[in-house]
Amino acid sequence: MTGFVIPAPAQAQLPVQGGGAFPVRRVYCIGRNYAAHAVEMGHDPDREPPFFFQKNPDSLDASGQFPYPAKTSDVHHEAELLVALKSGGTDIAFEDALDHVWGYAPCLDMTRRDLQGDAKKMGRPWEIGKSFERSAPVGPLHQVSEVGHPKTGEIALTVNGELRQSGDLSQMIWKVPEMIAYLSEYFELAAGDVILSGTPAGVGPIVRGDVMVVSIAGLNPLQVEVV
Repeated sequence: MTGFVIPAPAQAQLPVQGGGAFPVRRVYCIGRNYAAHAVEMGHDPDREPPFFFQKNPDSLDASGQFPYPAKTSDVHHEAELLVALKSGGTDIAFEDALDHVWGYAPCLDMTRRDLQGDAKKMGRPWEIGKSFERSAPVGPLHQVSEVGHPKTGEIALTVNGELRQSGDLSQMIWKVPEMIAYLSEYFELAAGDVILSGTPAGVGPIVRGDVMVVSIAGLNPLQVEVV
């Protein structure tokens, strides 16, 4: 084979604080990883096995704008810590998991809640509610060598200056190394994979003109305008 028969799609990438770009391979998202959020979504917060869904790599968007998507009238914000991997493998041990992390960034898992709700009722996959274009606004990645591994500290979201979500990274039911170890039992993780690590309570709707700000202790905040 001599070459592609159509133009190759652009490589999905994340900006890096201070310069450079991080190439994205896959995007894994954990569901209901903060107890209070599990309760607000109608679920028992007891430590049940984690579950994951995926977004597309090009769902990640660092433009600072979120275009209100089609076919929905109920789009919700979900503030999350993004974890970017520099290496991977299968059956990664818990004690080795953080060695595979390159860095962290503030992120949003924007959700067409009405479409997700319909999918849940019919027992269908969530992608139509979760994995649409530009559904994961994201800020620059901060390298581990500069910020360490955030384990505690506030994660919060404001809309137009009003506090909507507030929690602490320590409240994750499944911690970052546990997520990496668990995922590696079912998938072969690799450099370029990213994990969205769940959202605290307080998710809610946004409208055009809103300005969302995600703040995570130790990282530069992410500001996103709904357009």
